[in-house]
Amino acid sequence: MAPHANETSSNNNGHDATPQPQQPHRPSQRASAKGGPKILPPGCSEENFTSFLDAARKLVEDDNVFLIELDHNLIDGDYMQPCKGHDMHAIVDREYFVASATVSPRDVPEVQELMRLCNKHEIPVWPFSIGRNTGYGGAAPRVPGSVCMDLGKHMNKVLDVNVEGAYALVEPGVTFFDLHEYLEERNLREKVWLDVPDLGGGSIIGNAVERGVGYTPYGDHWMMHCGMEVVLPNGDLIRTGMGALPDPTVSKDPNLRPDQQPGNRCWQLFNYGFGPYNDGIFTQSSLGIVVKMGIWLMPNPGGYQAYMITLPRDEDLHAAMDIIRPLRMQMVLQNVPTLRHILLDAAVYGNKKSYSSSDKPLTDEELDEIAKKLDLGRWNFYGAVYGPEPIRNVLLSVIKQSFLSIPGARFWLPEDRKEPNSVLHTRSNTLQGIPSVDELKWVDWLPNGAHLFFSPITKISGDDAMLQYSVTKKRCVEAGLDFIGTFVVGMREMHHIVCIVFNREDHESKKKAHWLIRTLIQDCAEHGWGEYRTHLALMDQIAKTYNFNDNAQMKLNERIKDALDPKGVLAPGKNGIWPKGYDKEAWAIPSE
Repeated sequence: MAPHANETSSNNNGHDATPQPQQPHRPSQRASAKGGPKILPPGCSEENFTSFLDAARKLVEDDNVFLIELDHNLIDGDYMQPCKGHDMHAIVDREYFVASATVSPRDVPEVQELMRLCNKHEIPVWPFSIGRNTGYGGAAPRVPGSVCMDLGKHMNKVLDVNVEGAYALVEPGVTFFDLHEYLEERNLREKVWLDVPDLGGGSIIGNAVERGVGYTPYGDHWMMHCGMEVVLPNGDLIRTGMGALPDPTVSKDPNLRPDQQPGNRCWQLFNYGFGPYNDGIFTQSSLGIVVKMGIWLMPNPGGYQAYMITLPRDEDLHAAMDIIRPLRMQMVLQNVPTLRHILLDAAVYGNKKSYSSSDKPLTDEELDEIAKKLDLGRWNFYGAVYGPEPIRNVLLSVIKQSFLSIPGARFWLPEDRKEPNSVLHTRSNTLQGIPSVDELKWVDWLPNGAHLFFSPITKISGDDAMLQYSVTKKRCVEAGLDFIGTFVVGMREMHHIVCIVFNREDHESKKKAHWLIRTLIQDCAEHGWGEYRTHLALMDQIAKTYNFNDNAQMKLNERIKDALDPKGVLAPGKNGIWPKGYDKEAWAIPSE
């Protein structure tokens, strides 16, 4: 736990020794005066915090500043109406990852001025786009008492869609639903498609900079971004790639602000520009706030067919992965396919009580019964083919011949599934860039359902998939939780997404889930598997597993952080990277 507010600690994170800021407490240990925030930013007096808020209100107007007061009841909300300032899927005490206030800038200059205010008052700020980063912390800050910057409330415009170049330019508040509707309303889906993740309510920018994925051939969202406009921790504004080059052939209005000026015509066409490639340092980082980003759209392929292949036995996972690897690398499998465990699909159809009266993890026999009842496999493969009909037919014939070599495997088209809430019907939309929220139903597997995502990376192989599955399933059983997961297959690797569902109103259930994910991180590191993304409570633990050559990468990240953000005000602790003024050991999250 953090030291008392009037204590300091020695610096243990490899930086030069400097005085430590005061560390925050859980509200039960330190309460502000009535009418003040539930928790103050670290090292911040109430007088300084009030001065900051007064300045922020003058800048963005009163309606765009919300104070999370001492007696404020933390309402979790839901996916479409998420809470702003705490984690609705809290794995630790709900009042731990809590902001002191939220501020909603209306444009880029206000983002710049807010960053200057944060530096002046030394207030940590945690930016978010929409707040639907579900399973990873939502809108909550890593450092309790930070001010959350809600970028999506006002900065939610589709700035451009270029059909010839097949790209869009968007602000942080533009969701997958928003851009899809923009294309539909203008009949542009006849020309270009958007790639979408499982849930369509998230920010396009937020998902890409967290390196999220979708499922068409354009499923690697970061790979498909092109050109960004970024506010740095000191308030400076930059454009990356070709955006750094003014284009004198594009007419400009001298009365427009820099952020309003049109960009280079190749800004959304060529990522790299000239010199060092900077874009990557703004992903999963605390080095800048992305206020505009280009995203490539997929030209309408001229034809499309979704399908599902069901595999009857648990051990069929091994054969399937060895079939998938060459097909994916050869682009016979054109899109980002998924191989889903039976319970991921079953949980969409109903909660656990609809299948079993037991509170224990379901047995293999019970899983087989569920698969039989739903006419599904123990593993279910979802994919699609794209292009003119002759191309689709050739690809499907190779895919069917390959997978149907597995005894008992069956091939399905959407019209073969008659149930109205069929996962194949939902995936058929997702795989052609039509967003939904239907699949979030699996979170209701347990009462008061909440979840964590555990996401280790491994190569595409039967041996690796079976080993990773056995390790994670064994630990799930030990924790008393059901294994629910999916393998999401990239070009040469797999994201193994384990969906840890728990009851957020039950202390024991939360404790089991927290133990499970902490244990899995350690287990997987021992096999050389690292996670690509995680919840706030696990960032430090995962960062410590990436420790080649005496933590050389972390030391580099810390040097860059301290150079660009010397006061450490932008998202301190994000992905385990702490500014020099913070003692990272003092900020460790208690295990329960």
